[in-house]
Amino acid sequence: MSTSEERALRHKKAMQRKKEHIDGRIAAATIDKGLLVVLTGNGKGKSTSAFGMLARSVGHGLRCGVIQFIKGQWECGEQMLFADNPLVEFHVMNTGFTWETQDRDSDIAAAEKTWAHGAEMMKNPDFDVVILDELTYMLTYGYLDKEMVLSALENRPEGQHVVITGRSAAKELIELADTVTELGENKHAFYDGVKVQKGIDY
Repeated sequence: MSTSEERALRHKKAMQRKKEHIDGRIAAATIDKGLLVVLTGNGKGKSTSAFGMLARSVGHGLRCGVIQFIKGQWECGEQMLFADNPLVEFHVMNTGFTWETQDRDSDIAAAEKTWAHGAEMMKNPDFDVVILDELTYMLTYGYLDKEMVLSALENRPEGQHVVITGRSAAKELIELADTVTELGENKHAFYDGVKVQKGIDY
């Protein structure tokens, strides 16, 4: 047997073992439930990932709700794409970044008003997916009551998926979540003086 044939045979056997392992894991996954997904960390791509799941969900005909904290002063590509979609309901805090507003009381009022829409969505079983974009900051800054938020997440309809984004997710959120991804940052163009780019950053 030639070297290339031996390599091909080893590869085939390795893939067979891998397939058996993966098939076994798939067969063992029998629970069907709404997931709580937390996307956190300092790296770029948290909201991008969440809106990728939104696109998937809309593609499957699922009804979705989007709550965006922090953002709102820029033209947001995701909102422009989905705002007129009958399957997507958008609510945006529309105050911009907290370091721009510099007004804690007004930020808290805006956060509470925006959260009220999300809380209603998480009571409504007609919503299959709810995205709470940048929610982690609302807890870090104390704009929203943490226990109130956790209670809403725990008591939502059984089949409803919720996706939360933002840096420094609270440990209670991480403990409650089914899936947690922490995106790390190795390099970012902004720190080399490159301004934010349409389509890439917003």
